[in-house]
Amino acid sequence: MKRVLIIHGPNLNLLGTREVRVYGQQPLAEIDRLIRETAQSLGLEVAICQSNHEGEIVERIHSALGDFDAIVINPAAYTHYSIAIRDAIAAVGLPTIEVHLSNVHAREEFRARSVTAPVCRGQISGFGPQVYALGLQAAKALLGEAE
Repeated sequence: MKRVLIIHGPNLNLLGTREVRVYGQQPLAEIDRLIRETAQSLGLEVAICQSNHEGEIVERIHSALGDFDAIVINPAAYTHYSIAIRDAIAAVGLPTIEVHLSNVHAREEFRARSVTAPVCRGQISGFGPQVYALGLQAAKALLGEAE
């Protein structure tokens, strides 16, 4: 069974209470449940983690090598400036899909620039929690291509 690592970046632990107008009312636990259900329906195994710390996210990406087949990541605010996370994604070379709950291109100008997207296979944004399900579908398709 193919394994996908899901990484939630900073402040996503506050979903459901944080800027509800932008990010919605679903807490992270409900989104994780959606991820697990989607993964099961796709025949994928997932591990899910969340961190507010850049170095911890980098370490988690590094540890994915040899243990996971793909990564779905919401780098959150780190999207816009973390060269360390960008370099970690590039270094492990796993198919990676970047996801964002909100449409980052319809928000503040600085949110439209992603330093991580160029080393990812694609980016999905603006569909709320469904971005994770779409990211898993994309990962499954990419992994199917590799076989």
